[in-house]
Amino acid sequence: MQNVRKNIGRCLSVRLTLGLCACLLQFFISSPRAHADATLLLEEPYSYDGALAGTGHAAVYLDHVCAKTPVELRPCAPGEDGVVLSRYKAIAGYDWIAIPLVPYLYAVDDRENIPLFADPKLVAFLRDQYRRKYLESFAPDRFDGGAPAGDWYELVGSAYDRTTYAFAIETSAQQDALLIEKFNDESNQKRYSFMKRNCADFVREVINSYYPHALHRSVVGDLGVTTPKQVAKALAQYSHRHPELQTANFVIPQVPGTMRRSKPVHGVLESVLAAKKYMVPLLLLHPYVSGGALVAYVGHGRFDPAKHALVLDSSLRLGAPMTATERRLGQSRLDELTRQTASGDPDSAARNWEGVQASGAPALDPQGKPVLKVNSGTDLEQVGISRSNVLSASEPSQLAAKLVEARLRQELRRSASSKTAQTDVANDLALLRQLLDVQSASAAATPATSVRNTRSQAPAGEL
Repeated sequence: MQNVRKNIGRCLSVRLTLGLCACLLQFFISSPRAHADATLLLEEPYSYDGALAGTGHAAVYLDHVCAKTPVELRPCAPGEDGVVLSRYKAIAGYDWIAIPLVPYLYAVDDRENIPLFADPKLVAFLRDQYRRKYLESFAPDRFDGGAPAGDWYELVGSAYDRTTYAFAIETSAQQDALLIEKFNDESNQKRYSFMKRNCADFVREVINSYYPHALHRSVVGDLGVTTPKQVAKALAQYSHRHPELQTANFVIPQVPGTMRRSKPVHGVLESVLAAKKYMVPLLLLHPYVSGGALVAYVGHGRFDPAKHALVLDSSLRLGAPMTATERRLGQSRLDELTRQTASGDPDSAARNWEGVQASGAPALDPQGKPVLKVNSGTDLEQVGISRSNVLSASEPSQLAAKLVEARLRQELRRSASSKTAQTDVANDLALLRQLLDVQSASAAATPATSVRNTRSQAPAGEL
């Protein structure tokens, strides 16, 4: 009971705007749980989907269901994180594939190995390393030994491409067992159809197997097509109608880096009405159709998936998003730490690291942790790029500090603050301080070392 009181006491210090519910959720997440969760993942669009339809992707995370193989399920053993299930259009002829949570989000096995700052070259490398280790039968090498084409990359590293909104609802061991039996017994053959059997339809089927009729299509707002945003909205409404169930909603941020930021997720009519390139011609050519669509959309109502959401931090714990005040304090602290080394341009550190990372070669160290190999003059320098190895060198280089500073610059942007956990910023500031302290100590020791070396090499009588 004393530990319970301490946990609840810490929670009550969280901003009052999050409310008691968020506090109890934080205690719930950090404590051993007697029941499981099914979490709907609403993933923002990127690339062509972000520029055109903007409907994004949907998947479901089951924290007490694990994968015997990527196409066979089993109950999780203690300490396992569960799997993400989703339907894909064309991956080895299967309808669904199960991927463990951390690899699905970050393309690494261990949460401590998540890169602090990602670029396309690193993301492609990590995805290919995971494919070669676990998914060779689903996405075999090309004839020249390289990574194959196709949509297999969507199986791992989702958090590099986009921000995800999560909506969790409690389940029971009995419900999980029934789902495992159902999925293992049914044929797992390609069924994808954009109109009737897309990724959102798959999530609808999974959640409805736990809670019948909880999720449904929207005939008005999405013209009868099941969309990721609609099933998320339906689950949020179902949770509101059933307060006896433990529920939560939170944000899984896109990893800082040079990968293009994902776009807001839309429904079908919302995509049309939000895009001037579609709406203006429609209004000019078909005013009655566009007016009817607008009335239907307003009647259908808007849904903000980020409203009152907590943020998943780098240790996979839920925390409060930064407030405007916390962002300004973090920025002041960063400026204070880097005042002596920063140039007049506050984004110069980010651009500096971006150039270093773009010219370097990603690799794995002997322990399997991600590193960046960089040419430094005549030498090849190896920089740890995750929390597990950024401090592993006896004297971490200036590049490690530039890496963490670049990450902080992106976390502290005004547009990113609501999707950044305050705990991540605090941890990153502490890490940067540690790296800069090591640099200062090394610089202070250098002159004395040089004098000793000069004396030992000078002819007798000179010094």
